Amino acid sequence: MARVTLRIGETSYDLGCGDGGEARLMQAAALIDERWEDARRAAGAGGVNRTMLLAALMVADALIEAREAPPPETPEGIALDRLSERLEKLAAALEQAPPTS
Repeated sequence: MARVTLRIGETSYDLGCGDGGEARLMQAAALIDERWEDARRAAGAGGVNRTMLLAALMVADALIEAREAPPPETPEGIALDRLSERLEKLAAALEQAPPTS
């Protein structure tokens, strides 16, 4: 088991994690730390626990927003959209064409 020290706000936390998971854990802590000052101001005299809760809620809110955002335009997605439009036009043209005997 690996050990990692995370710094969030003014506090350091020593945690264990699976081997190779250190970088991911540090990234997660950095997301909370990025919001720490805003959360601290919002918490007022609520202390570290309330500040941590608010910072975590800010991260969760960003995650919800990202999940609800439309997917980014990718070359594959654009190509599929164009192909779909062409197939729809072809189908409409075939429907309007006179029957052949």
